[in-house]
Amino acid sequence: MAAADDEAASQLRREQPPPLSRAEVDQFYQNSRLSLPAPLRIPMASILSFCAGFTLGTAQGGKMAGLRFRAEHAHKLPTSTTGWYLYHKSKNYQMAYGGIREGFRMGFKVSFWTTAMFGIEQMFDSYRGTADMFNTVTSCVTVAGGFSLWNRFSLPMTARTTKAALVAGFVYGGLQDILGIVRGRPIRYVDGIRQRLGFPRQETSSVQ
Repeated sequence: MAAADDEAASQLRREQPPPLSRAEVDQFYQNSRLSLPAPLRIPMASILSFCAGFTLGTAQGGKMAGLRFRAEHAHKLPTSTTGWYLYHKSKNYQMAYGGIREGFRMGFKVSFWTTAMFGIEQMFDSYRGTADMFNTVTSCVTVAGGFSLWNRFSLPMTARTTKAALVAGFVYGGLQDILGIVRGRPIRYVDGIRQRLGFPRQETSSVQ
């Protein structure tokens, strides 16, 4: 029984792929968007977008909760020092509670749509075999359409949202491509332009 277990363990070790070398790891990062592979890039985008949404939501939610508290108690303002102390204490509590609640709501919402955009971008990168701004534009427009449909925007509002997503996709995707060119990441349409101009083509590799 022990011999069979040892043989199975030995066979499993032989079937495992060898560990990546330092050069292969560096190449893996270099050929990824923003020099970050998708398993790192997408979770980081989700976390950062949640933090941004939580911060904005907390500020907005706290402000609205404070205004709502003042409006609800405008007809019965306190007349003593103790009353004013309790008034401001209750107001601060309502602002904190409303801010945190709105912060989580906004954070999850922003994180969801950001993760969807990065995930769709990665899906197109894998499907087309190249990571460029056209995939970024497509993912931004797709998410904008889904966001508009979810919120039941009117046709003019949907058109404005799509136009904003188109501009954002070109800007963000273009910046990624510029950074990729600087770091030597192969980009298909850039390689095509280089070939037409007579420059040597960069070596392509799998998209991450």
